Amino acid sequence: MGMEQRMAELLRSALEPEELEIINESHLHRGHSGDDGTGESHYKLIIVSNRFQGLSRLQRHRWVTQILGSDVEKIHALSLKLLTPAEKNQPDT
Repeated sequence: MGMEQRMAELLRSALEPEELEIINESHLHRGHSGDDGTGESHYKLIIVSNRFQGLSRLQRHRWVTQILGSDVEKIHALSLKLLTPAEKNQPDT
């Protein structure tokens, strides 16, 4: 099972997201520091979930990295955009 599929399963199970985008940006960093050659080193996650309600930005980030567990240690760069459905519908997000 690839990294994207593992992340998707873990995040869907824990967060029940309305929206989950896992964008592999590893190809943009080919040959750079942190590129381990696997093509699974740089990711951007966009998650919209009611489970983020009442949590600060830092709490959301910590929770997502906790959900990913030891898999997050295999990733060189992880960009997170974590919103509630209400926040997603605001024009400034």
